[in-house]
Amino acid sequence: MKLHKEEFLVKSEEGKTTYIDITKEVEAAIKKSGIYEGIVVVISPHTTCSVFFEEFTPDKDKNGDEFLQIDLNNVLDKIVPPHNNADTYNYPGEKHYENVESWPNVEEYLPDGDRSALWNGDAHLKSTIIGSSETFEVVNNQIGVGATGYIYFADFDKTRSRERKCKVVIIGE
Repeated sequence: MKLHKEEFLVKSEEGKTTYIDITKEVEAAIKKSGIYEGIVVVISPHTTCSVFFEEFTPDKDKNGDEFLQIDLNNVLDKIVPPHNNADTYNYPGEKHYENVESWPNVEEYLPDGDRSALWNGDAHLKSTIIGSSETFEVVNNQIGVGATGYIYFADFDKTRSRERKCKVVIIGE
C-alpha cells in the first residue's frame, strides 16, 4: 500500500463566493503518485471553504460564474442568509472579537479595527453544510469519475481575498 500527499494553493476573491475548478490539479497528483488502484481524498483545511463534486456547466453569467454555482449560491442563501450585520448571527461573539484583537497580525483580520470584517458566520455554516472533503476512486492511475464531473474548491468567505490551501491524499497500489 502506497501513500502520496500533496498540497496546492488556490486564490479566492473578495466580495463573492469563489469557486475554483481543481480537477486538473487532482488528476496531476494522481499521475504523480504512481498509484493505479485506490482512493483519492481532496480536503480543505479551512472552516469557511468546501470541496465538492459537480457537473461542469459551460453556461455562465456576465461575471463568468457557472449557472450551477449561481443556483447553489441562491439555494444556500435561502438556507443561510448573508451575514450583513452584527445581529444576523450569534457568531462572532465578544470573546471571539477580543481573541482576534489580541493576535499579532490583527490588522489582517480587523483592518482599522473594523469588527465587521469578521462577519462571515454564513461562510462557516455554508461550509459545514457542503463539507470540507470528497473521496473518489482511483482507477488505472486516473480519477474514477465521468467526463462531465469536476471537483470544485469553494471559499464562501466574501470578506477578503486570500490564498487557500487544498490537500490531496492518495492511498492505494
